[in-house]
Amino acid sequence: MIDATNARKLALSLPEAEEQDHRGRPSFRVRGKIFATLWPDEQRVVVKLPATELAALLGGDPKGFSVNAWSRQGWTNVHLQHVSASQLAALLALAWSTVAPKKLVAEHTGSD
Repeated sequence: MIDATNARKLALSLPEAEEQDHRGRPSFRVRGKIFATLWPDEQRVVVKLPATELAALLGGDPKGFSVNAWSRQGWTNVHLQHVSASQLAALLALAWSTVAPKKLVAEHTGSD
């Protein structure tokens, strides 16, 4: 299990990640684009994922992940009490790479 404080640290550890308010909640952005939002009172993070990843997560761990009104666009609920720090770190990195400019992703992952 991971808490909101550690979730925030993981999100901000990504290249060029910045925290800004988004409708009263912390959001994490790369070059102005949101890749995650934190819902501290609900102990969840909402991440932007490719649709294929969303389907795989929901099929594998229904307690750890759920859909929301924006899931058609890839936004996925991650319930912090049911995921490990390493799982969340991987999901945040995937969300970051989903919205970050391709050149920035290549610079930090070594992929073209």
